[in-house]
Amino acid sequence: MSVSQLSASAQNYLKVIWALQEWTGDEATPSQIALRAGVRLSTVSDAVRKLTDQGLVEHAPYGAITLTDAGRTHALAMVRRHRLIESFLVQVLGYTWDQVHDEAETLEHAVSDFMVERIDDHLGHPTRDPHGDPIPTADGQIDVPDAVVLSTVQPGSRVRVERISDDDPALLQHFAEQGLGVGAELEVRAGAPYSEAIEVVLPDGAPSLSLGRSATDAVWVTPVD
Repeated sequence: MSVSQLSASAQNYLKVIWALQEWTGDEATPSQIALRAGVRLSTVSDAVRKLTDQGLVEHAPYGAITLTDAGRTHALAMVRRHRLIESFLVQVLGYTWDQVHDEAETLEHAVSDFMVERIDDHLGHPTRDPHGDPIPTADGQIDVPDAVVLSTVQPGSRVRVERISDDDPALLQHFAEQGLGVGAELEVRAGAPYSEAIEVVLPDGAPSLSLGRSATDAVWVTPVD
């Protein structure tokens, strides 16, 4: 069965459940899903019950919600749609990376499987979207980098930016203005005492940036040898 045969609501919930554990490995709980989806807990409970009846998720009482094999397949199909659409909007239509998330949220429910594959062919089969999130292959394979949140990196480290969360468009705009994007190499320095901030230095003599916790929690990095 194609993911197109599911309702838009089911598509959204499967994608949210996948996204909650993709980078952290954390379990998806009803309260986390409600927060991420912007709905009431009772609404999530009803949706999870329907998804369970469809064989797409498993949910033990008071426990985490996990995707079944079928649920994971459909979740990755939606993730693929979303990230390919974001990539198309940036590379072909000239959107900036802070403008694409909401557009993709709408378009991902309208496109056909055929159009998704045509977009993939046209873009040359990209492996990452504009924010660094990996794009699943057509057969459901996905390669998530072994990255950590910038907030956890020790001063004196050199790191490469692998992914920046797209939850806050204003933060993406700020990063773009400062030249901080996916692939950038940073030198991490200690911030002011008791500030929960760190200093990062970009290459090419750019001035250092002071980033607070809300910014560093949105950036995922890997070490540079």
